[in-house]
Amino acid sequence: MAVWIQAQQLQGDALRQMQALYGQHFPIEVRHYLSQWIEGQSWDTIDLDNPQDNIKATQLLEGLIQELQKKAEHQVGEDGFLLKIKLGHYATQLKNTYELCPMELVRCIRHILYHEQRLVREATNSSSPVGGLVDSMSQKHLQINQTFEELRVITQDTENGLKKLQQTQEYFIIQYQENLRIQAQFSQLHQLNQQERISREATLQQRQASLEAWLQREAQTLQQYRLELSEKHQKTLQMLRKQQAIILDDELIQWKRRQQLAGNGGPPEGSLDVLQSWCEKLAEIIWQNRQQIRRAEHFCQQLPIPGPVEEILAELNGTITDIISALVTSTFIIEKQPPQVLKTQTKFAATVRLLVGGKLNVHMNPPQVKATIISEMQAKALLKNENTRNESSGEILNNCCVMEYHQATGTLSAHFRNMSLKRIKRSDRRGAESVTEEKFTILFESQFSVGGNELVFQVKTLSLPVVVIVHGSQDNNATATVLWDNAFAEPGRVPFVVPDKVLWPQLCEALNMKFKAEVQSNRGLSEDNLLFLAQKLFNSTSTQKEDYMSMTVSWSQFNRENLPGWNYTFWQWFDGVMEVLKKHLKPHWNDGAIHGFVNKQQAHDWLANKPDGTFLMRFSDSEIGGVTVAWKFDSPDRILWNLMPFTTRDFSVRSLADRLGDLSYLIYVFPDRPKDEVYSKYYTPVLCNPSKGDGYVKPQIKQVVPEFANAEMSVGSSYMEQAASPSVCSQSHYNLYPQNPESVLDPEGDFDLDDSMDVARHVEELLRRPMDNQWIPHAQS
Repeated sequence: MAVWIQAQQLQGDALRQMQALYGQHFPIEVRHYLSQWIEGQSWDTIDLDNPQDNIKATQLLEGLIQELQKKAEHQVGEDGFLLKIKLGHYATQLKNTYELCPMELVRCIRHILYHEQRLVREATNSSSPVGGLVDSMSQKHLQINQTFEELRVITQDTENGLKKLQQTQEYFIIQYQENLRIQAQFSQLHQLNQQERISREATLQQRQASLEAWLQREAQTLQQYRLELSEKHQKTLQMLRKQQAIILDDELIQWKRRQQLAGNGGPPEGSLDVLQSWCEKLAEIIWQNRQQIRRAEHFCQQLPIPGPVEEILAELNGTITDIISALVTSTFIIEKQPPQVLKTQTKFAATVRLLVGGKLNVHMNPPQVKATIISEMQAKALLKNENTRNESSGEILNNCCVMEYHQATGTLSAHFRNMSLKRIKRSDRRGAESVTEEKFTILFESQFSVGGNELVFQVKTLSLPVVVIVHGSQDNNATATVLWDNAFAEPGRVPFVVPDKVLWPQLCEALNMKFKAEVQSNRGLSEDNLLFLAQKLFNSTSTQKEDYMSMTVSWSQFNRENLPGWNYTFWQWFDGVMEVLKKHLKPHWNDGAIHGFVNKQQAHDWLANKPDGTFLMRFSDSEIGGVTVAWKFDSPDRILWNLMPFTTRDFSVRSLADRLGDLSYLIYVFPDRPKDEVYSKYYTPVLCNPSKGDGYVKPQIKQVVPEFANAEMSVGSSYMEQAASPSVCSQSHYNLYPQNPESVLDPEGDFDLDDSMDVARHVEELLRRPMDNQWIPHAQS
């Protein structure tokens, strides 16, 4: 519904407030007759501080006048005649008022629309039973914008008061000079004869007495003006402090928190544009008030009058300097964080931004930003203002960058595109702490001046914690450190303190966030998945989710101590699951074809009463990143079977879908979905006649389980037949050659001697292991 239609339904005090918005500057009749046109224009897209937008404002003024004239021309009849004259008069009045300052029209209409919307919203919320459901964030932003409007009005009021004070003081000085001139005339009276001297002296004394009485009264008036103006500035500064605290301590801190959670896979932190617009408005209003206070101080110096005003102004000057210093230093932020797992000798990037740089004209003399890597202890000392000058914990190449101003977006930022950590200097580690638990940070610092070197600022900001690694094998444990820090860091902490223990539900939230981001799937961890993880982490058999809600998880349990009975930590196992899903099984996970988080006994319980050939996929306990098949097949020996786990290496050779397609006795995906219905779209097509023109036959890799190979072979089949996915081409399956437990082909399909030696060592290790009769080895032919 149009705002004006709702505004006309306001009652009582709200209606009076709405009517008070209108007057000679903008008649309410214009709002009424042009309501649809007014609400259809983009008043908010015009930057009132950008002279280039003056053209847009002029076009809106011309459009408004044209619409008024058009509306007037369509009025007919006796009543229409009077309205025609009135609308024509308003068109002329608005043109004369705003022709030289069209931006003021934009400001005026924006002010009116803003307060109309507020009044309508407040009236709706108070009368509607669902009024309490109004989005709290929108309400908060509305309050911020409303406060800015109040600050603008107050600042304009003190500006007008300052001009009045200036005029009054200038007139006072003129009269004071007149009094001095009268005093000078007394000294010349002796040159006159006695009669003239007596007459002239009486006149001068009368004028002097009258003027001195006026000067005394006016001096008190001036002092009162000064005091009132100082008190208004005190109130303005209180409002500014409060508004700045909301923006910097609430909104900006929340944005930084979202940025930190985004490092764990949370939603993007969002644009800085709204925050920058607020910070720029703060900077503008603070600077205007600072200039006003300095002018007031100048007036006091120009005409000293005993009283408390000089002391108040000095205090105000110090306060507002502190306010603008806090604004500038707090709005020097990292827009794009460096990678939190940082490998030496690897290129990385980061972006630093000054939210008030454009408004304070810092770009007129672009500052240089320097990046340095420092340790956790050095970061603590830095925040305590202890001397850490020239101290670093490593050497970063290409670590200096000049800030650039982007006219189109109004942003001042430095883009570090080619940084590289050449070396790192580690500190002595504590206890069981490993190198992948040691945290560093990138310190960005710069120096610049504003107001023609009037104020000089040294700004610094720290990146999120960084874990430095020198080899890819350290990535897994380094990521765990970063995940724990990002998830559980508290605002305003000492660098980089995090709780050693957290509640299990808190960790669940962090794991689910990371899982969905890494696997790039909307299918996150279900309640049953999380129950399985709790059982694994706490080595518990309880199936009641409530039993784990109040349990705590320590960092040691998460990624320092191995899980009971295994040679890996909880995080290493979970990270392996994400890795294999991300690289090879994402579509099957999204299809719900992989149950995954199921233990062996639970899988057997699920399958026990299912038809032969029913199977499910679960994540292996014995192999990090392993995926195994459990299936029902009635035989004299047993009815439930488990295939030796597949790993990322296996899927690099042959996909999961093709491997399942090779095993014809796997028929139903648990609980009862036909296998080909689920997996056939992922089978690799195989030509039924793969012979080349040169007479050679192209070999193929096929998944074979030796115990089931005979059951799959067709009578009278020939070794020339090819193995293929059953839905693509009906062919017999063979196992003619000895099977290797691992392929000797690397992911690119090339033979690699080192890999073959790894396989040989692996086989040797397998032969030394006790045989688990629950596992059925798989092979490839």
